[in-house]
Amino acid sequence: MNGCYGRKIGTISAVNPSVTSVGSASVEGAEPLEASLLAAIGSLAPSGDGESLSDPVFDAQQRSALFEAQVVSRLLDQGARKLRAEGHGYYTIGSAGHESNAIVALASRPTDPALLHYRSGGFYVARANQIPGSDPVDDIGAGFLALVSEPIAGGRHKVFGRRDLAVIPQTSTIASHLPRAVGVAFAITRASRMDMTIDWEPDSVVICSFGDGSLNHSTAQGALNTASWIRAQGLKLPIVFVCEDNGIGLSVPTPNTWVESSASGRPGIAYRQVDGTDPESVYTESSALIEEARTNGVPGFLHLRTARFLGHAGSDVESAYRKPAAIRSDYQRDPILATAALMVSAGDVTGPELVERYQEQADRIYARLRSMVGEPELDDPAQIMAPLAPHHPKRVRVEARRLASPPPNSASAGRTLAQAINATLDRALTVDETTFVFGEDVGRKGGVYGVTRGLQRKHGQLRVFDSLLDEQAILGIALGLGVSGLVPIPEIQYLAYLHNAEDQIRGEAASLQFFSKRQFRNPLVMRVASYAYQRGFGGHFHNDNSVAVLRDIPGIVIASPSRPEDAAAQLRTCIAAASVDGAVCAFLEPIALYHTTDLYNKGDQAWLGINEQDHVGIGEPRIYSPMPVLGRRKPDLTIATWGNGLYLSLRAARRLAEHDGISAQIVDLRWLAPLPVKSLMDHATDRILVVDETRRSGGVGEAVVAGLVDNGYDGRIARIAAQDSFVPLGSAAWKVLVSESDIGQSARQLVGTERRNR
Repeated sequence: MNGCYGRKIGTISAVNPSVTSVGSASVEGAEPLEASLLAAIGSLAPSGDGESLSDPVFDAQQRSALFEAQVVSRLLDQGARKLRAEGHGYYTIGSAGHESNAIVALASRPTDPALLHYRSGGFYVARANQIPGSDPVDDIGAGFLALVSEPIAGGRHKVFGRRDLAVIPQTSTIASHLPRAVGVAFAITRASRMDMTIDWEPDSVVICSFGDGSLNHSTAQGALNTASWIRAQGLKLPIVFVCEDNGIGLSVPTPNTWVESSASGRPGIAYRQVDGTDPESVYTESSALIEEARTNGVPGFLHLRTARFLGHAGSDVESAYRKPAAIRSDYQRDPILATAALMVSAGDVTGPELVERYQEQADRIYARLRSMVGEPELDDPAQIMAPLAPHHPKRVRVEARRLASPPPNSASAGRTLAQAINATLDRALTVDETTFVFGEDVGRKGGVYGVTRGLQRKHGQLRVFDSLLDEQAILGIALGLGVSGLVPIPEIQYLAYLHNAEDQIRGEAASLQFFSKRQFRNPLVMRVASYAYQRGFGGHFHNDNSVAVLRDIPGIVIASPSRPEDAAAQLRTCIAAASVDGAVCAFLEPIALYHTTDLYNKGDQAWLGINEQDHVGIGEPRIYSPMPVLGRRKPDLTIATWGNGLYLSLRAARRLAEHDGISAQIVDLRWLAPLPVKSLMDHATDRILVVDETRRSGGVGEAVVAGLVDNGYDGRIARIAAQDSFVPLGSAAWKVLVSESDIGQSARQLVGTERRNR
């Protein structure tokens, strides 16, 4: 149906290529497209056969609303380019040619959560026009002008989003929002089964749009696979994927049958293909998919064939990779022209009257956009970063204490690290019904290391459940639960596995509050079995000591406990911060210490957690007083460390005290973001040894040293870290990791003999 309308709805006149402008609607850089459209609309005439709309899908009011939404979206695209040509505005990627997506907005409910492709402007305008008080011209115009007044991101980015429109903002151009969309649909059905109230209506359907180019991304393929997998479990998943297929990704053509062959055979997903030049079919097919998803929980895939007008963006010279004749031939596939033909055929209006309506809208919109030029933009770092990571430590402390479990009855009841985490999760699931624990093997098996053992049996499969083996899917489900008002606690089985899905944290979870001015939150506590030092097991996938991928994410909280009692308190704090502040937390659990009981000697049980705190403030370190050394009133040095480094440093410190007469104070940082550098300064001696189990290049120790220097520390600093190597298998691992003897040797070198004997 390339360029053909689904019904005989009108007569389209030939486009006069000599026409370059039509009244005040002319826009520099867009004249050929606009001239073609207005000339064709002006030439429309009813067919006169009396049969074309005998059974209309739209009524006259709906046809008029559709035309208005599509025209407003097109004029905003052209307005963005015109202002950019005049030196105003920052964003010119538009929706021209994709405006048939407005029909999907009319087929869905205004309360259905939508996660939109950056070319879904028609959908946004049509959705906004259904909500009193919304003005899509102001919203979108302020977005591409980066104005503070923009209602969702406040000038931080041009996105489609508004809380009252149930449009969740997305900045993705590579389909990274699809796993979250699947997660939102999962949250809707899970909350319904549990009779829980979340942010969406119980019978909502998620609308998720993306481009044909994005379909090739592994994230999109993974999300579709997840939807199929969930359906294969017999579960409902009310979502409709809308692939807006314009046949070209940037400058690379999409094979004509590629989207159909990739998507139509997905098990459990209903597929329908429709051409954007047939508005009635678009409405009929999208309505059918939405109804099937709403009623029976069957995910749908709407393959919406569109055109792409005006190139990829304002800076794109489309003629460099497309022939002018091919560009002009697409003008016949204009969805606005198709809607106009439908209206004229129905007798709603004449072609010239529609041209006049278009021009009136153009005058109104361009005048409004020009009036917005010069309005305030963000100009202060604190203002820019304000939504990034809100902190209410007093409220977090209160919530953490509510989550606290009763302490062990006696010293003999001390817990290992794994037991402390298990007990904390158990208590959170008991006290807070919004919490969910899930991931690979966490349910029936209780995790690879038994950390979640017994939780599913006690709290049920709806609260503690196994996921498919895909980290993007795990985090996508978590993001969907979080943005829906729940508190997900997903597990990533090994730190190395996180690298497969890191953008779900960086690009989606951590950015949501920033790009929505906190109107949407994505609370998340991601538990990760982390670090190296496992014995009898290994290789770089199971012994990974790289956390750099997390540490450069703005606003994220990274907890790295070592001791069981710290793990319990820090995990409570993270869950509380997620609940109170919408915090995105990474909770890094040292695998090698999960079941450790002894510290100095076999059987001493000095590593068991006994005296647990209710709460540890984010960014608060733990200070270990030095071993007593005869004649030493002050420690000779401070050791700053965390994770496995704490275990090794405590052992090394005892040996230094007993054999070398060196008194070492230890600061367990406990938090890798935000790093407690100022607290370290408060407890620093004039010599600091940083013990870093991550890598020398890009490891955490670099930031610790830089932070000390930035804060004016003028003592001596030494740093030991793991080698810049993947962790090998077997005994070779110990050749590239920090050892207890390394710590002792570095401490002796830093202190020096003359210092020791003073």
